[in-house]
Amino acid sequence: MRTHVIARKTHKWLGLFIGLQVVVWSLSGIYMTVVHIDTIHGDHLVREASSPGIEAGALQDPFVLAAREESTGIRLAWVDERPIYVTEGPLGERAFAATSAALLQPPNEQAIRALASSHYTGSEPIASAELITDVPGEIRGRTPPLWRVEFAHWNRPTFYLSPATGELLARRHELWRVFDFVWMLHIMDYDERENVNNPLLRAFTWGAVLMALSGIWLLFYAFPKRKKKGRSTP
Repeated sequence: MRTHVIARKTHKWLGLFIGLQVVVWSLSGIYMTVVHIDTIHGDHLVREASSPGIEAGALQDPFVLAAREESTGIRLAWVDERPIYVTEGPLGERAFAATSAALLQPPNEQAIRALASSHYTGSEPIASAELITDVPGEIRGRTPPLWRVEFAHWNRPTFYLSPATGELLARRHELWRVFDFVWMLHIMDYDERENVNNPLLRAFTWGAVLMALSGIWLLFYAFPKRKKKGRSTP
């Protein structure tokens, strides 16, 4: 079989199997570059947090509190412009007033709605607020339960808050969800959408390289060779 026939058939079959994914890579790449990453992160949806500050002497000793609660960890956080200690222990996360070490009750729905509205930069009202136990794929990796608050906007801004402290843990919106979908198509990880070095992606990447090389190979046969003119005899 002639080499140009082999080149043409190789390029054709590689294009048949790899070409569609190359188009998907191109279209998904366009979306991920056109929409600014800060917009995807939802930075525009959340007001900049304000911490008024507090004298260190006004805070209770966190080590004493951690020992009392037999916690495995403790951290200082600000919720609704007040400092709190958040402990991690056998009972999960619990919140304490940082100035008195008094246990704080978990926020109810009314408090969650108020906290979510205080974070939101828009003027739209809350469309729904619910305590969920099934974690959706858009916040995979989070531990339930979580408060889910959605605002009445075409972009469906959605805040996820801690049921123990009321802290804002994540924000999502429609442009982020589209990004997450095209990211899945781009990296070809259809389960976790995180593995950028999975076998399927590697196989199609090498296939695309071979398709490009076969195209270069075929290019050598695209232009007819000029025949050398013989010298005329006098």
